[in-house]
Amino acid sequence: MDVIWLNSGAEPLSPVITTHPRVRVVDQHGMTAGDLGAVSGLVSSTLLDQDAMLALRPALEAFLDRGGRWFFNGHFLRPMVADFAPYRPIRQPRRADLSQTRLAPHPIFAGIEIAHLETNKGVAGFYGRGCNPLPEGAIPVTGLGAELVPVDWVWARPGGGRVFSHAGNDLDQLGREWNLGPLLQGRIIDWAGGGPCLCA
Repeated sequence: MDVIWLNSGAEPLSPVITTHPRVRVVDQHGMTAGDLGAVSGLVSSTLLDQDAMLALRPALEAFLDRGGRWFFNGHFLRPMVADFAPYRPIRQPRRADLSQTRLAPHPIFAGIEIAHLETNKGVAGFYGRGCNPLPEGAIPVTGLGAELVPVDWVWARPGGGRVFSHAGNDLDQLGREWNLGPLLQGRIIDWAGGGPCLCA
């Protein structure tokens, strides 16, 4: 078991997560530096208590420095890791500002039509309405609107480890009309566990 799926909510998690042989579900407020020292991957949700994670910053950075991977859903509000800058929303977005463009291929999205993630029952904006600013060297994966605001990016940190930032609602909760949740959950776990990535 080498991927922590951090449970920050009250709703039950999918069986894809709870029965996966490589996943250990850890309650947000029970996680310790020792937990991070024993795994190679971390998945966190939009409900993440960033103040609590800020207290674990040395352990988070050590986890990444030794090659760990963090799949982050949501908005950067606290400097949990060096080079994380606060979330930047699109100001007064219109429908066109929420259209998606795939900027780089990534295994998490392989074979998934972008239109199946862009709206929920015909309504846009659930996927994301802004970005966590890219650290130097990060590669944008999905852009929003004509400005290609990087709602998704992946970063191979110079000091080691990788971060996938999805600056919106939990990625695995999107595409419900096409039952994409289980597929996305499996792929997120695979990536966090060291699977293929577009970074060299």
